[in-house]
Amino acid sequence: MSMRYGFVSTYPPTQCGLATFAAALRGALLHGTGDEGRVVRLVDAPEPGAGEVVAQLVAGDAASLRQAAEHLNQCDIAIVQHEYGVYGGADGSEVLQLLDQVTVPSVVILHTVLADPTRRQRLVLEAVTAKADAVVTMTVTARDRLAAGYAVDLRKVTIIAHGAPALQPALAGPAFRTGPFTVLTWGLLGPGKGVEWGIAAMAMLRDLAPMPRYLIAGQTHPKVALHEGEAYRDRLREQVRQAGLGPWISFDGHYRNAAALASLVRSADVVLLPYDSTEQVTSGVLIEAVAAGKPVVATQFPHARELLAGGAGLLVPHRDPAAIAAALRSVITRGDVLSRMAAAAAATAPRLLWPAIADQYRELADRLISASVPA
Repeated sequence: MSMRYGFVSTYPPTQCGLATFAAALRGALLHGTGDEGRVVRLVDAPEPGAGEVVAQLVAGDAASLRQAAEHLNQCDIAIVQHEYGVYGGADGSEVLQLLDQVTVPSVVILHTVLADPTRRQRLVLEAVTAKADAVVTMTVTARDRLAAGYAVDLRKVTIIAHGAPALQPALAGPAFRTGPFTVLTWGLLGPGKGVEWGIAAMAMLRDLAPMPRYLIAGQTHPKVALHEGEAYRDRLREQVRQAGLGPWISFDGHYRNAAALASLVRSADVVLLPYDSTEQVTSGVLIEAVAAGKPVVATQFPHARELLAGGAGLLVPHRDPAAIAAALRSVITRGDVLSRMAAAAAATAPRLLWPAIADQYRELADRLISASVPA
């Protein structure tokens, strides 16, 4: 018997991590099955819709909320993505009204669990978890934060990692190289990405021959572009110019589909995640880098501390260019370090790939649906 999944999320063509995640999870769950995946797309204003998008939940629009719930209630299970900023109401409180109207079993996936929330943020998240039939966090850190700082029934909580596409990981770096190493930072660009620290670190590697190349790939985040245009990218370009690093640092603002992104990641030798945030419990870019078998240098945000503990990367303090430069120098100049990190990443990759993640969501859905059927 086929399964009808309902998904609530931002969704392509919206460009954000939540939309990418929802589309990938839907694709993985439906792959090779006769199942159906209906999408309720979160939008700020009505937009043209088609295909799997059966309804749009418009922030602040009660009628669209009722319609969204009606569509979800025609499914066997509702899978709801949660971030504070994607729903209407104070701190995204409109998600509570949606959950109140959903009568089928619901799974809420928490993309952010704040260590120090405001009182209202805490109340919203506690109410979300109370109304959901199951709650998914993507890291142990996020679950631990729920346990420590929120009134949550932990029996509802399941840890399922963020998925990643298969990118044919390489087990080790090349034994002989004639060109420069490529350091890659990718993802939607905006303040907090920490790219300025990566640029400052590159200035400390001028003595290497050849000097490594640093590629900064990704469009400006749509919400950042809406409020400040390309100001952050322009500041980074000026930093590169003043440091005289133009020949070695390049910006690529193109949007890439999955195949093009896979090719980009394969071309890199090491992935740099110099993020400013100390709160980030889930990073899709980090997951994809490790799943691709790429060594990672990352600041000590929670997801990096957890995922890189097995040796797939090096952790550095936040906002510390000298530490970033030292870590990159170690990876670039010591083949044994590069090989060990790549091998650790490749060993971790299989459990992070979307087919394995989809299996865990299927098991959770089956369990919830079975429990909801009267004996």
